[in-house]
Amino acid sequence: MESSLPDLEAILLVGGQGTRLRPLTLGTPKPLLPTAGVPFLAHQLARAHAFGVRRIVFATSYKAAMFEPVFGDGSDFGLSLEYMTEETPLGTGGAIRNAAQALTSGPDAPVLILNGDILSGHDIGDQVRTHLARQAAVTLHLTEVDDPTRFGCVPTDGDGRVTAFLEKTPNPVTNRINAGCYVFTRSVIDSIPAGEVVSVERETFPGLIESGDLVLGYADRTYWLDVGTPAAFVKGSADLVLGRLASPALPGPTGEYLALPGAVVSPEAKVRAGSTVGARAVVEAGATVDGSVLGDDCVVHTGATVTDSVIGRGARVCAGAVVHDAVIGDGAVVGHGNELRAGVRIWPGVELPDCAVRYSSDV
Repeated sequence: MESSLPDLEAILLVGGQGTRLRPLTLGTPKPLLPTAGVPFLAHQLARAHAFGVRRIVFATSYKAAMFEPVFGDGSDFGLSLEYMTEETPLGTGGAIRNAAQALTSGPDAPVLILNGDILSGHDIGDQVRTHLARQAAVTLHLTEVDDPTRFGCVPTDGDGRVTAFLEKTPNPVTNRINAGCYVFTRSVIDSIPAGEVVSVERETFPGLIESGDLVLGYADRTYWLDVGTPAAFVKGSADLVLGRLASPALPGPTGEYLALPGAVVSPEAKVRAGSTVGARAVVEAGATVDGSVLGDDCVVHTGATVTDSVIGRGARVCAGAVVHDAVIGDGAVVGHGNELRAGVRIWPGVELPDCAVRYSSDV
């Protein structure tokens, strides 16, 4: 990564409620969820700094007051951070326009826009340089996915110009989708109506295309993941621990698991596949933890199995219980003999008694 863009400013969109990640987001905004040992945004901030970003404006809404106590003025990341809050949600375009009030760059300067729920390995610096070289109004990072029917497709012509934004369709014309990282020319941001609900995907970008402005696609095939669902969140954390995506914010070496300060992992336990063991958490002898995120102060007892799951702060998985593809809320207890699968979510504080029941719905 080259720090060749020292004056680059960015806006970080972190206003969403993260409903798909409940109950994890009932008390914590999605961008602050512990991911590979640190708040999710720490990975984005560290990568942005590595590419030369020096000033970032947070576009906040949901639980807005929680961000500044975590990241402060940004000095720990070598950044200057500002916080702008929407009193009512304004959509992606409205959020960008609202946050732009805190920008210091001139009308012709590039402004990087980052989404607070994306992990990406693409070259941000190259995207910005491409934007400047082509004098684009907006340059969008595009990524290729195996199943584009789940996303909006973004076709481009032979010169990389975006020609349309297509909603989800059973017959997509391309497997390239909007990857959620944009470079705007500052004057284009200022043209978005202030104080109004605006979607860049449904209004701003199509409007620019229709008017003949250059909306450019920056396509690549590097690592990319939207961590908006529990399964994707767990995968993203595991990938960071395993080193599949490099992050300067990772608080330890890459490997089969990451243990935070005070964690106790029995030598007779199996902890692997990129798992994170939270501070003061305990994994007892005979327990198995695969590809999972264990919160601070939680306990996985002897003989329990936890796979591809999130175990909340202070929660307990009792001896012999099986948790697979599940979310266990803070302080919840999974009693002996329970088997939780198929995306089940246990709300904070719920205690499942010892029994032999297989759950496949929320409790």
